[in-house]
Amino acid sequence: MVNKESSGTNHYLSPRYWPTWVSLAVLWCIARLPYRWQMSTGSMLGRLLYHAARHRRHVAEVNIRLCFPELSETAQQQMLAQHFVSLGKGLVETAMSWWTPEHKLVPLTQIEGLENLEQALTGGHGVILLSAHFTSLEIGGRLLVAKTPFHVMYRPHKNALFEAIMKHSREQRFEKAIRREDVRGMLKSLKEGKPVWYAPDQNYGAQHSIFVPFFGIPASTITATSRLAKISGAPVVPFFTERLDENRGYRLRILPALADLPTDDIELDTTRLNEMLESEIRRIPAQYLWVHRRFKTRPPGSPGVY
Repeated sequence: MVNKESSGTNHYLSPRYWPTWVSLAVLWCIARLPYRWQMSTGSMLGRLLYHAARHRRHVAEVNIRLCFPELSETAQQQMLAQHFVSLGKGLVETAMSWWTPEHKLVPLTQIEGLENLEQALTGGHGVILLSAHFTSLEIGGRLLVAKTPFHVMYRPHKNALFEAIMKHSREQRFEKAIRREDVRGMLKSLKEGKPVWYAPDQNYGAQHSIFVPFFGIPASTITATSRLAKISGAPVVPFFTERLDENRGYRLRILPALADLPTDDIELDTTRLNEMLESEIRRIPAQYLWVHRRFKTRPPGSPGVY
């Protein structure tokens, strides 16, 4: 699964990594199954997580209640259950993005708007390929890179063995992988005229963030997208992945570059990006990553929500 020399496998043979090896072996086997079996396995895994991951279930339940107050409690609970099924499928899709052969993924791929990315690249300033943390995020990147090359921003995994596996996969699939905090690296890629895949929609604390509405709730939101676009001159092109019903695969949607962004009003820009993301989430709400504590950071004087 991993090149021993490049990943330092000997370091990962200690007993504390044995559960991770078992998990990886199971995921590797799942990645070789027929697609309908993969999705059935993901559904079962998601239902198991619903009962086992109580803290994450609580976080998702609070997020859904805050963001969809117009829904009845029954409808909110249904969305919560659907989300965990989607989350389980997302874990399986991560394994697919690492180990499923290309010829099995191609028939699952529908791409809309690739011409929008191609058009944006003609300006010579690269492209900020703006995405978000839907549960199908990992498989979306794998499917898109089979059609067009791009660089990717990433956040290292806390588990060192998982990070080694992910690093190996990134080096195989993408032209370049850039750590999330390496702003200079991202700007260098944009200066070279490359698209950079970037998902800034999570809560990164108060630094370099402002409070703007997200589903009508003040949410600490990083302002980097607007600032990076202004510094680099790169257009911002939204990119979202949607898991289709009935095991029909995935729709990759690349939207036209956002007009009039950036402006001189960073709060306006950041609000606009949140509004766009909210619109996308409302299309497929159960597929968004609700187990993340999006409202963890609160405005001064506001009570915590979790």
